[in-house]
Amino acid sequence: MIYTLTLNPSIDCDVRVKKFVSGMTNRADSESFTAGGKGINVSIVLKALGIVSTALGFTAGFTGEEIERQLEEKGIVTDFVRLPEGSSRINIKIHTENESEINAPGPDVSKESFAELLKKWQP
Repeated sequence: MIYTLTLNPSIDCDVRVKKFVSGMTNRADSESFTAGGKGINVSIVLKALGIVSTALGFTAGFTGEEIERQLEEKGIVTDFVRLPEGSSRINIKIHTENESEINAPGPDVSKESFAELLKKWQP
């Protein structure tokens, strides 16, 4: 079994703007919301190659539920530790003349939740 680990997964909000003007209201031409994180991206590629993996990490709140939903919809096995407080982060990616990103911090992980994660792949 292959496990992928994303300690701080996210929903990536990709926004396209023809011309971004700082300090002004800018109207987006398009937007998308995609589950992301290094390990999640590896699970997506493995799935595309026909290789089964299990995505591990921490999720919290409504954004955590959406991350898990999107992965399960793609047929990716998930076994995240659901944190009792906070929300998985939302990262904003602004695609325009000069691309910018705003990455949120994500939820706090207790020692107990971290220990729960460690148990998932120890015999």
